[in-house]
Amino acid sequence: MIEFRQSDDRGIANLGWLDSRHTFSFGHYHDPRHMGFGPLLVINEDRVECGKGFGTHGHRDMEIISYVLEGELAHKDNMGNGSVLRYGDVQRMSAGTGVMHSEFNHSATNKVHFLQIWIQPSAKGIAPGYEEKHFDVASKTDRLRLIASPDGSEGSVTIHQDAKLYAAILNGDTKLEHPIAPGRTAYLHLIRGTLEVNGKLIKTGDALKFSKEAGVVISHAEAAEFLLFDLPY
Repeated sequence: MIEFRQSDDRGIANLGWLDSRHTFSFGHYHDPRHMGFGPLLVINEDRVECGKGFGTHGHRDMEIISYVLEGELAHKDNMGNGSVLRYGDVQRMSAGTGVMHSEFNHSATNKVHFLQIWIQPSAKGIAPGYEEKHFDVASKTDRLRLIASPDGSEGSVTIHQDAKLYAAILNGDTKLEHPIAPGRTAYLHLIRGTLEVNGKLIKTGDALKFSKEAGVVISHAEAAEFLLFDLPY
């Protein structure tokens, strides 16, 4: 079964300094039909005004991935990490027993645009951790580039869950296929552009949930960038 999640149906949070679209129930947005997909609990598409952001706040028992699309995202936490993330940077923070952190737009002239992704860990009470890596355009063009995995394979960031996250940039006639193993699911989120996925045309911000399907077939892309999650049930 393939379920379509249309971009315009996502939850909306507009706080003036923050314009956010919620794929799954989050904050004041609650929809019992969209409470996550397996261990994938949050995909928020955030745009933050210059000099604004999320003040110091806490998390526990969550794998949090930030995928920067445009601009500069400044991060600080109580583990001693501080950095500015830009396009191509992927950050993983394991909240574990507890982490305090902040996220701000580092630029005085441009908005920062990024995806905030939460994945439920396979175990609670792990030691907090932090990691960031850069994946350039060439490494994601015309292929599924592994950017997060449980074992850090292929230079990906390491997450505490039996899940894999791929990123890809696609345009034209290139065709990509990803098999889905028995007992697993997949979730595709289109960041920008258009794609045909298993025969269905999707547009910027759209997503597809795959349950009991043999695989994902991706083709007929126009200036497309997307994320593909391979998940346990």
